[in-house]
Amino acid sequence: MPELPPPITVVGIGADGWPGLAGTSRAALRTAEVVIGGPRQLALLPADEVAAERVPWPSPLRPAVPGLLAEHASRAVAVLASGDPMFYGIGRTLAETVGAERLRVLPHPSSVSYACARLGWPLEATEVVSLVGRPLDALALALHPGRRLLVLSADAATPAAVAGLLTARGHGAARLSVLEQLGGPGERRLDGPADGWPHPAGDPLNVIAVELADGPRTSLVPGLPDDSYESDGQLTKRHVRAATLATLAPAPGELLWDVGGGSGSIAVEWLRAHRDCQAVSIERDAVRAGRIARNAAALGVPRLRVVTGPAPAALAGLPTPDAVFIGGGLTAPGLLDACWAALPPGGRLVANTVTLESEALLTEWYRRHGGELLRLSVAHAVPVGGFTGWRQAMPVTQWSAVKPARPAVERVPPAGEPAQPAAKPSAV
Repeated sequence: MPELPPPITVVGIGADGWPGLAGTSRAALRTAEVVIGGPRQLALLPADEVAAERVPWPSPLRPAVPGLLAEHASRAVAVLASGDPMFYGIGRTLAETVGAERLRVLPHPSSVSYACARLGWPLEATEVVSLVGRPLDALALALHPGRRLLVLSADAATPAAVAGLLTARGHGAARLSVLEQLGGPGERRLDGPADGWPHPAGDPLNVIAVELADGPRTSLVPGLPDDSYESDGQLTKRHVRAATLATLAPAPGELLWDVGGGSGSIAVEWLRAHRDCQAVSIERDAVRAGRIARNAAALGVPRLRVVTGPAPAALAGLPTPDAVFIGGGLTAPGLLDACWAALPPGGRLVANTVTLESEALLTEWYRRHGGELLRLSVAHAVPVGGFTGWRQAMPVTQWSAVKPARPAVERVPPAGEPAQPAAKPSAV
């Protein structure tokens, strides 16, 4: 059997440096031949205790990891990480690169643990949002009145940026506490309101505690008000959107194709269902594609990927979806076939239409593949003179199906017998 490479020891280190390390962590660093870490972390190691070669991470970090580890594959390698390596740290990247079985992880208290200890906040009831390498707009998804957040800062400018975003989004009354150099000799705390944040940029190593007061309320479930979106009218309306998301049934880690994105509402609310959900919105119109990106940022899911181009051509090369929603362009040649073919067994397809031509197409697909065909009808109460009456919105025909492990066998009915759908897989 080939000789296995030596394990990689991942050592968590705090702002208190060498004095704060446990004996096991110190021993691992003393026996290492190579220590890899950020320049700030490497500077915390005393030369008379750690004789290993010191290698700073290059930038950008992630693409460099495989080559750097391969370069030192035959040596005893230790990697320095801030706090707990497996909590928004380098540990995840290393596990994905070399495999978790090759890692020996020695954690240190995370900045979040220190922050909750200083603030007296229960850790399990405090939401954590990382802005390290992530857009500021990602914070918007966590803004709910009365909640407590801990924000992992990207740099010294992050506290002022967070205060500005909170104020711009109606949460200016929120109280901020910036906790710098947690656990180290230079630990410091700065407090103040979001609106008019009074402090200049300080130490880049900081965590922001946010106590939200009164402010705009947003729902956790699909069906946001229509005016939550910038739109030119191409928008799946609120009640139909809620029913459509329920049928699509998002789950953590799943990927949605939103074909014919319009204003992006289906993809946006899919992403809002869970922070690990993924989505691609495909829109042929460049102006609408830009609008989709703005809606995603405004509603706290800037991770939405927007692809500009006509479907089905624009679908080429996209990662395999777990679910597909078609909200426009159903009659484009080959679109339904391409979406159905892209789905793995167990994948879900949902298509909505208001036109008779597309309805006929969905009826045919229902006959061939089963699933569920239904009509969604919504009416709103409106003034009628001095009275009140109902105004009917255009009914929406929806077909949904789960792709079976094997293709359904199409049955051709005898003459005179009404067409019936094939044996139906369970509807979504």
